[in-house]
Amino acid sequence: MLQTSLPRKAVAECIGTFALVTAGCGAIMVDTQTHALTHVGVALTFGLIIMVMIAATGHLSGAHFNPAVTIAFALTRHFPWRQVPFYILAQVLGAVLGAVMLRGFFGSIAALGATIPSGSVWQSFGLEVLLSAVLMMVIISVATDTRAVGQLAALTIGAAVALDAMWGGPISGASMNPARSLGPALIMGVWQDQWVYIVAPIIGTCLSATLYQWLRATPNIKAIESQKNQAVLSTREEKVHRDSNSLLSHKSCE
Repeated sequence: MLQTSLPRKAVAECIGTFALVTAGCGAIMVDTQTHALTHVGVALTFGLIIMVMIAATGHLSGAHFNPAVTIAFALTRHFPWRQVPFYILAQVLGAVLGAVMLRGFFGSIAALGATIPSGSVWQSFGLEVLLSAVLMMVIISVATDTRAVGQLAALTIGAAVALDAMWGGPISGASMNPARSLGPALIMGVWQDQWVYIVAPIIGTCLSATLYQWLRATPNIKAIESQKNQAVLSTREEKVHRDSNSLLSHKSCE
């Protein structure tokens, strides 16, 4: 099987995150201007673009498009730490380029879809942790567990994004992705409570990935086989020992 080089993986991550910002944040801007999409339409747009880009680039880079997901994969040893900086740089670059393109198309409508808490900061922080944890649970299960239906990865992950955005979006913005929030924030200079959208998703994804690693844990097959083999050998040795004693006893009687 051909392996994709790291530079090509980084480009794929950049393209995927660029598409996420242009489509998802673009949907927020278009809805603000036309009121044609509604909140449900915006949430579905985020889910659909993730689904499409996973199908398009998942076999190339793994289709993270999210620094929090990349870090969680590395933490649970599903991704090499040495590649993490390259992935994160590519993801942030893609988000910034997406925000630049939206600024050129639509101006500064809706602050380019920047994420800002609508309630208290801690309410949004907790919600971002929860939403990110739910998303990561879906991602790590379909991406790393052979017992899951991997062929449906794009559909299930896209659906998880749409679902999270549909009910969490009105409160926190349902970012779940530091790059998605950083792109518009950098271009528009919107820094109000942006730490929430960097810290909370990382905490949520790492907690969820660690939990799933524990849930999926299976017995050590090699250790079980070794114990079985040892038990068989012990049984055979006992049988030989009994037969030897029986033979010696028989000879002594003679």
